[in-house]
Amino acid sequence: MSDIDISSRANKIYDILAKEFPSAKTALNFRNPLELLIATILSAQCTDKRVNEVTKDLFSRYHKAEDFANADLNELEEAIRPTGFFHNKANSIKRCCQQIIERHSGEIPDRMEDLVRLKGIGRKTANVIIGNAFGRPGIVVDTHVKRLSARLGLSKNRDPVKIEFDLMKLLPEGRWTFFSHLLINHGRKTCQARRPKCPSCCISNLCPSADL
Repeated sequence: MSDIDISSRANKIYDILAKEFPSAKTALNFRNPLELLIATILSAQCTDKRVNEVTKDLFSRYHKAEDFANADLNELEEAIRPTGFFHNKANSIKRCCQQIIERHSGEIPDRMEDLVRLKGIGRKTANVIIGNAFGRPGIVVDTHVKRLSARLGLSKNRDPVKIEFDLMKLLPEGRWTFFSHLLINHGRKTCQARRPKCPSCCISNLCPSADL
């Protein structure tokens, strides 16, 4: 199948899923770029629901990058303990916020090259921030997007960064962020890891992996 055919199919998938999930967006609660950055770090190996439960109290205690940078590490660890891997996450959050102060005067940068140089921030987290906090195009490759990209035949790669670039080639920039949300929603509701619901899938006719 040619790249043109795959691109056409990807955009048809987008159109159908956009009707299925018109309000798709990140499930993480945030009010500003800093809160989204912290929430995304906490979301590693943790459900968005649990993260939102933790950040409700966390963000009432820590408001600025300076608050996290100067936080007592033990207190920060206890505050985020329910999200798991709290030692590593607390260290990443504290050091990341120190770097934000040192390099960006306490403001969250909006460029990929600046974000990925911060402690605990990879391309996935950076794209979450760029797309949802700053409203600029970015494709987030989480476990759902990775799984669906393979099943839908949109990428033959397994590396998240390579998948990201494969998807970027298939859709216009203006569709990147929302496409991530659409695939994540579809992955949670229908195209699940162990038992995909192919018979009730709205894009089964466009999926080479459909088991009908």
